[in-house]
Amino acid sequence: MATLTNSDAHDRKDEQMADEKFIEDADKGPVTSGSSAGDAALTRGILLKLDFRILPVLTVLFLCSFLDRTNVGNAKTYGLETDLHISNHQYDTGLVVYYATYIASEIPSNLILKKVSPKVWLPALTAIWGIVTMCLGFVENYAGFMTVRAILGLAEGGLLPGIVLYLSGIYTRGEMALRLGLFYTAASLSGAFGGLLARGLTAIGKVGKQEDWSWIFIIEGLITVVAGIGAYFLLPNNVDTASFLKPEERAFARQRLHLDMPTSVAQDESEVHEPFQWGEVLRGILSPSTWLSATAYFSILAGLYSFGLFLPTIIVELGYTANEAQLWSVIPYAVASVITVAVALISDHLKLRGVIMLFTLIPAIIGYAVIANIGEHPKVKYGMTFLMATGMYASVPCVLVWNSNNSAGHYKRATTTALQLMIANSGGFVAAFIYPNKDKPGFHRGHTVVLGLLVFAWFMVAANVLYCWKVNQDKTKGKYNKFIGCGDDRDPEFRMVL
Repeated sequence: MATLTNSDAHDRKDEQMADEKFIEDADKGPVTSGSSAGDAALTRGILLKLDFRILPVLTVLFLCSFLDRTNVGNAKTYGLETDLHISNHQYDTGLVVYYATYIASEIPSNLILKKVSPKVWLPALTAIWGIVTMCLGFVENYAGFMTVRAILGLAEGGLLPGIVLYLSGIYTRGEMALRLGLFYTAASLSGAFGGLLARGLTAIGKVGKQEDWSWIFIIEGLITVVAGIGAYFLLPNNVDTASFLKPEERAFARQRLHLDMPTSVAQDESEVHEPFQWGEVLRGILSPSTWLSATAYFSILAGLYSFGLFLPTIIVELGYTANEAQLWSVIPYAVASVITVAVALISDHLKLRGVIMLFTLIPAIIGYAVIANIGEHPKVKYGMTFLMATGMYASVPCVLVWNSNNSAGHYKRATTTALQLMIANSGGFVAAFIYPNKDKPGFHRGHTVVLGLLVFAWFMVAANVLYCWKVNQDKTKGKYNKFIGCGDDRDPEFRMVL
């Protein structure tokens, strides 16, 4: 623990010195950035170093989260229910209690992150849920299964909102979608091979009282713990403490972030030194933009979470075996991943979020409309899964960063980011009940529900685009002049991203 304490103290000292240096620079005059070829080259070099150092670490953490969240399904196929003497309903209850605690932990975790520091909090969460995952390999009954699943949700829920909040302090608003798109799709695509990993781990077989399925939890949990420990030594708290950047690169990176804020915020460092206030939390909770984007994200995640439930069934209809279906199911994910990164790049280049989603959601809506009414045409159904996966996945980076882009003030941004994910992840409850086995192979009811949700999402996104546009218009007309110098997103200089 002495090593952790000394390192944290050193990081905080670096941050304080950087704060003083920036204030000195601000007193000398305005900072200019990106005005020359030299600045552009420096920016590219800094982004390259940040991307290669930070994104792989976050990708590994999110992949561990993805695997530890879904490995219970793999364990089920190897006899978990039988060995624990639990019914299918009790198993489903264990899935639901995980989502309940997962959702409940998101806002508190984000409010804690700044106080503890990202360098400590994100790796600590990872190591904790890794240990909890290992414990799942030792449960012996329904009570133990429920308890450990509940604790797992509490530990794991803070990761994704914490990552979004963390990256918002590393990159400018116009650079966020691509970075989130890269790590999100890389981890999700890798997670598609979780079944193959589970098959290899169960080959260990029964050892003493440990059933073959228990090794899925024990080994994957151990990998997660190691990943968490490694992340502590690799992640910087912010650009000021990034030891892999040169001193002049750290200074320039900090200036880029401040130029992305209203002038008054950049000059007085109001967000850096912002004290915790419940009023900022309330402002985040009551933000209309947060609720509009969150309900849209809820609808998208209900589709994403349920997508894997029926995809193997469609492939089996084509005449493939169950094992072959697992391999063929990777292809729509792979295509969607490539297009998602391309869309995120376009979104950052145009500095548009909701407007992009109005286009990306259309293929998913068309796919579900066709597949819900096509009947016995497995080849057409499989073709539609490409539209469905692409439309939903390509929308995720845009909606994931939209609230963060439009929230200034650390604690408001922490609240809106976590609240959006809290509402959106409730889509897991919907996904758990709309595709029952009795509806095979057509799943007409489930497809129709998701179709309705995606149409609803499109209108919520459109409404949020109009709301953000109206706020910008009101700021131009002077209706927000009373907030000049307030140091948050109400400042007329702060423009909402559409």
